[in-house]
Amino acid sequence: MTATTVVIGAGPGLGMSIAHRFGREGHRIALVSRSGARHPGYIASLADAGIEATSHPADVRDRGALLSALDEIAARHTIDVVYYGPGAADLDSVPGPITSTDVPAAKEAMSWVYPALDTVGAVLPGMLERGRGGLLFAGGLSSVVPIPAIGSYAISAAALRNYAVTLHAALADQNIYAGTLTIGGLVERGDIHRMVMSQQERLADLSVGTLDPDKIADAAWELYQNRTDPEATFNAFS
Repeated sequence: MTATTVVIGAGPGLGMSIAHRFGREGHRIALVSRSGARHPGYIASLADAGIEATSHPADVRDRGALLSALDEIAARHTIDVVYYGPGAADLDSVPGPITSTDVPAAKEAMSWVYPALDTVGAVLPGMLERGRGGLLFAGGLSSVVPIPAIGSYAISAAALRNYAVTLHAALADQNIYAGTLTIGGLVERGDIHRMVMSQQERLADLSVGTLDPDKIADAAWELYQNRTDPEATFNAFS
């Protein structure tokens, strides 16, 4: 039976690298992202590599749309793996430093964490019933390394990381893997990388390098296959 991997946050950088990496291992791919406008190109790219894929546009912060997309996928296929890595909705929105972070900013940042819980709530019961599955998350390095300039993002990154590693501990003896990719750097080919490269003055004094999404995707596959480590960390800051 063909395994299905759901890629939540299907963008040109890491999302598509995850899709290709798991697809090479024989997985069917279900793409989920805010807009389906780019999905035909993504599906064609996967098809060229011999990978079956389907399109399910949904904004993860629209709870109804996200759950409907997951229901639609589950009605057609057994969901074996979920990768949760949506990017920022507004690429022009830059958080203030941690010293000026207020409650509204923290709530806005946390709005990216709540859909991860909705996602797990939707797919985990089926995984537990079948006795197999995988949950992979992508978060920021500010969850483990103080980066004051990132402000409220550090709060949400820490929350998502803690959720992932705690799920790992809770599910380790039930043949369900949970883990996180902790990423510090600009992921090549991604939308944020393209935006920052065109406006490098916005980095101020923060020196940050780039990361190859294909190598991160390789690490994601190894985490899922080996099932022992809850985290892989990538640090391109200096």
